[in-house]
Amino acid sequence: MSKPANALPRILVLGAGLGGTIAAYEIRDATKGRAEVSVVSDSDDYWFVPSNPWVAVRWRETDAIRVSLPPVMAKKGITFTSVGAARVHPAENRVELRDGTSMSYDYLVIATGPELAFDEIPGFGPDGHTVSVCRTDHAAHAADVFDEFCKNPKPIVVGAAQGASCFGPAYEFALILDTELRRRKIRDQVPMTFVTSEPYIGHLGLDGVGDTKGLLESQLRERHIKWVTNARVTSIDDGMAHVEEVGEDGAVKKAHDLPFGFSMLLPAFRGIKAVYGIEGLTNPRGFILADKHQRNPNFKNVYSLGVCVAIPALGPTPVPVGVPKTGFMIESMVTAVAHNIAAELDGREPNEVPSWNAVCLADFGDGGVAFVAQPQIPPRNVNWSSHGKWVHLAKVGFEKYFLKKVRSGVSEPFYEKLALQMLGINKLKETTKEDV
Repeated sequence: MSKPANALPRILVLGAGLGGTIAAYEIRDATKGRAEVSVVSDSDDYWFVPSNPWVAVRWRETDAIRVSLPPVMAKKGITFTSVGAARVHPAENRVELRDGTSMSYDYLVIATGPELAFDEIPGFGPDGHTVSVCRTDHAAHAADVFDEFCKNPKPIVVGAAQGASCFGPAYEFALILDTELRRRKIRDQVPMTFVTSEPYIGHLGLDGVGDTKGLLESQLRERHIKWVTNARVTSIDDGMAHVEEVGEDGAVKKAHDLPFGFSMLLPAFRGIKAVYGIEGLTNPRGFILADKHQRNPNFKNVYSLGVCVAIPALGPTPVPVGVPKTGFMIESMVTAVAHNIAAELDGREPNEVPSWNAVCLADFGDGGVAFVAQPQIPPRNVNWSSHGKWVHLAKVGFEKYFLKKVRSGVSEPFYEKLALQMLGINKLKETTKEDV
């Protein structure tokens, strides 16, 4: 599947998740008539991953958060295939597909998301003894396991393993479980422990945002959820999590054997096999190297966005902790990539820099916690967090809005821009002489 002679430049988007799907729409709008946009995914379906914790307790059915992409992409004039990528060959400007064919490109946008590194801990993950909410099919399986668990309640262990970088869903799921167990009137039969590699509750891989430490500690205390921080999960047996609590000096402070009848721990991430180990493209963990314009420093026609992008940790911690890539941060990357590729097509150098602001809504069913970090990496101009029932309503509204955006093929309608301006949050930094 090579590019015909004398064709328009081809922009190939690899991945069709939260970042890749919106990137395809926004790049198409930014380059319409000047380039062909193609998407390579491993599925015909888009899944709204932030709703997975709801799926795992049957507050959502999977079909409610699914969008079939081929008809939307066709309507937008975007070529789409769900064959999946086997290997990226950046020196040859082509992506090898799983069916043995290849697609050439003039610009490549890598938005694959991560591979889930469950195999790094014995007994970990859906193929082991814990459930997952990282993918929608994982969450649907978790719902079946949870239903069986509720017939014979036992302790629950929830949290995030060493190397994890996405802590919000761990807190969210722990507190959603608390809410659902109370609704089923069996909360009193279920001791709960929150296990996290963070140095303190509410660190979130960001050294906290506002008073997330106080807010989340308070929520866990009020709901009788114990916690273990600086936690390193060594192995998972059927019904038992083996966890080491590490001191500030890196030595094991205490060993915990935590029994459970139901457990969900978020894993560390790494790059997918199609890009892993490509010299000059990825770091040792398989994440895509990118400069401030989201462009690879070695392969100048390769951009990246989303969870697959390499971001250094904020600093040393007793147990490895990654930096999260929130949805709003990813959308700022999308906008920068679209603008920068359009600039290159015009013969100009890339000059847009994503803001990397973080806006997060963590729903608990009967309330929630929200935070805004501007920028995401401290020191910050805005460092705010709050909680209340309004967060639950806001997340429901955001789910409906975002799915409508994906179904309609709209990257960013006018009213979103207006809302962001009212919040004082910009998706792109102002370009200065030093940024150019």
